[in-house]
Formats: sequence, structure tokens, C-alpha cells
Amino acid sequence: MSSQVLWTAEAATQATGGQLTGRSDWAASGVSIDSRSLERGDLFVALIGPHRDGHRYVPSAMEAGASACVVSEPVQGLTPETPLLEVEETLGALNALAGAARARCAAKRIAITGSVGKTSTKEMVRHVLERQSKTHASAASYNNMWGVPLTLARMPEDTVYGVFEIGMNHAGEITPLAQLVHPHVAVITTVAPVHLEFFSGVDAIADAKAELFDGMDSSGIAVLNADNEQFDRLHAAAREKGCSVVAFGAAPRAHARMIATATRGDECDVTADICGLKVRYTLPVPGHHWVMNSVAVLAAVHIVGADVHQAAEDLSTIEALKGRGQRQVIQSAIGDFTLIDESYNANPASMNAGIETLGAACLAGRGRRIAILGDMLELGATAPQFHEALAASLERAEIDLVFLVGPHMKHLWEAVPRSMRGSWAPTSEEMASHLAQEIAAGEALREGDAVMVKGSLGSRMAPLVDLFEGLGLHGLKSAKSI
Repeated sequence: MSSQVLWTAEAATQATGGQLTGRSDWAASGVSIDSRSLERGDLFVALIGPHRDGHRYVPSAMEAGASACVVSEPVQGLTPETPLLEVEETLGALNALAGAARARCAAKRIAITGSVGKTSTKEMVRHVLERQSKTHASAASYNNMWGVPLTLARMPEDTVYGVFEIGMNHAGEITPLAQLVHPHVAVITTVAPVHLEFFSGVDAIADAKAELFDGMDSSGIAVLNADNEQFDRLHAAAREKGCSVVAFGAAPRAHARMIATATRGDECDVTADICGLKVRYTLPVPGHHWVMNSVAVLAAVHIVGADVHQAAEDLSTIEALKGRGQRQVIQSAIGDFTLIDESYNANPASMNAGIETLGAACLAGRGRRIAILGDMLELGATAPQFHEALAASLERAEIDLVFLVGPHMKHLWEAVPRSMRGSWAPTSEEMASHLAQEIAAGEALREGDAVMVKGSLGSRMAPLVDLFEGLGLHGLKSAKSI
């Protein structure tokens, strides 16, 4: 728990226009919307969601040490002294706290979105900036209508750099969040065919990502991917809002340009020109997408006036993100093998990038490259063709064996060469049972293998990661990633 006072009763009341009841001399050191993870001293906001009403958890929040609770309706079982801030609507109050936190803080704010890589890019920006000045950033993937205002409401007044991830799967979702953050720098990692169930095409996805500029004024700077087919469309949208543009990528038109890259084992050496500053640095994981996003990170660092050379050096110490490329060398009874955990999310662009990364993985002895892939979701009528198209990527990356999960992955199963087929199962639970039997029989895993588990969150691939982690005898030998 932080000892710093984030919200006094007076400041929170002034920000929300609410009314204090019960004890009114409280001060909060944090803000929470989940009583299970609430820390002592937090201000608990009782949000009303589609499945749960936070008002039910006010008593447990107080028992857990909440300083006060923001409510919009009566709560049973409380004493008259219980410190409450009564408001008209709790999500509106959270947004009001967010706006007030932004207004009282002089931090340079960086907002990040994109079809692929926004969480990893946000973490890279946070990692390098917090080593230079006080930095506040979104926790995990807090990038929606609750997570963005919560992140802002938690921002201390003396923050120097604020880093915010903003996501969407429908048009119109980014605009209010961008207006709330009002970023000085807007980074769009890339635009790719994701959430096609809800969009007419990739142009429409680009337009939705361009809503990030709705929160910017003429002093804002957009950091855009010069290698992406949607660059010109995004560039025009940014200029229409009066924003300047800094392009990143390998293309000659890029202001922040990747000059050269070389893979050494599971690391990647990068040479780049960041708006006139030449830097050399090492990333702890190979992959073209990681390199490009790191260049975008350094462009954002340059724009906010931080030390680019120091940031480049600090990229070599990025910590692992579970579910987003975390690499573990696991000691097992079978022998050492590498596990790449990409179980958090998947779409055509990230799936192809993950397969490319697996293809570059170092093997030992008779080791093989094994892909365990789950359905990519929210692709609508295009799902069969996007899943089937992965066969070419698997062959190009020389993947030895694939295990496939879900109804959509049946299309890929029918497209891959028979020599590559491990097995297909309709659910991850059935695949876990099957793999456990094959591993026990010495067929699905051997010493020196590199295994990647990847799929959309709804495909529930994490238990398969747990299965392989559970094979460890002495814990992990190493873990590194972005």
C-alpha cells in the first residue's frame, strides 16, 4: 500500500459532485473497482456491470480496509459511520475522478493502441520511462471503459510520464477514452484484420483506431507505422485533427527507422535511427514485430523529451509478460525444453508473428518446433479462410508439429501437411488430456523441443501452458521475454 494520499474526501467530492455521508475525514491512497484485489486505504468505486453490481461488495470492501466507498444506491448492512461518497452514477464518478486527476497533473501522457502489440508496447514504454522519472501506467490490459478511467484516477499528482493503453472491438469505443486521457503522444502500433465480426473491413478498423486522435489538440503528435498499409489513411486522419506525425518502421519515409537487425540465439540486436539519433540495443526476444514496436517506443521517448540512449539500453532488461511471449526453459524428466506462452490473445497478424518467432527459436539436439494453436475469435465469416491461411506460415517457418484446438482450427488441420499433424481437439480441456497421455508415452515432447501455445483468450489455452509448466522438476532455469 502506498503511503501517498491520492484522494482526500474533499477532493473526491469536488471532483464528482457527490455527497459525503458517515465519517468524512478519510483519505485514499489508491482506487479500486474490485473488492478481491483491493488494498488497504483504497477508495472503492461500486461499478454496476452487465453481470455484477459492485454495491453488493461494499461491505467486503470495507472489511478489506477501504478508506471509503463511492455508491449510487443504498447498501444494506453498513453502520451510520461508514464513509460513503454518494453519487448519481458510479461509472460517471470514476470518469470524473479520472478527469480531475489528469487536470491536476502536469505529466506527459502517451496513449497506445493498435491491432497487435499494444500491451507489450505499453509495457516497454513504462519500463524505460520509469527508470528516468516517475511514471504511471495502465496495469495489465486495463484498456476499456472501466480500465482507462481507473488508470487515470490512480495517477499521482507528481507523475512525470503517464502511459495508457486503449483498446476497442467496436467503432466509437476509443473516442471517449481518448478524450478522457487527452494524450500528448498517440502511438498506433499497426492495423490488421482483427474484430472483423464487427467491422466491414480493415479500412474501418483503421478509422476506429484513428479515434485516438479525437482526444488530441494541435500540439499532439501521432506515432504511426510507416510499414503498414493503413499508414496514409491514419496520417490523413491525424493531420485532419491538426496533429503532427512521426513515422516509425523500416521504410525510408520513417522518422524513427530500423536500420539493421541481427538475431543471436533468443536475442535480437537492433540498430536504429530515432529522429536523428543513432542507437544500438538488444531485445531479449527475436521477432520482427518486437523490433518494430521497440522503434515506436523510442520514438515516443524522444517526443516526450526523455533520454533515448538510456531508454535503448534499458530495453535489454524488459521483464516477462505471461501470456504474451514469455519464454521459459523448463527442466523436466524428459529433458530441457523451451515453452513460449502466447496464450493471452490471437488474431491473424499476431498468430503469423508468433509462428515466425517460433520458427526462429533455438533448438537443442533432436529438438522440434511445436505449435499448439487455439481458435482466433471475432473474425466473423472470414474465420475459415484466416485459419486455413496459417498453413503457409507454418510451412514457411518450418514448424515440425502442430496441435490444434477449436472448431475454427479444424480448417487449419485440413490444410496442413499430414507430416505436420499432431492432433486436433474441439476444446482445450480435451487437448490437455490428450497431450498429457502423449507426453507420458514419450510421443508429444522430447528434449530440446521449442513449444509455443497461442490462441484467443476465449479459446482457453492457458491450461495447456499450465500442463507444460507442471512438467518442471526444479522450477524454471530461466524466463525472459517482452
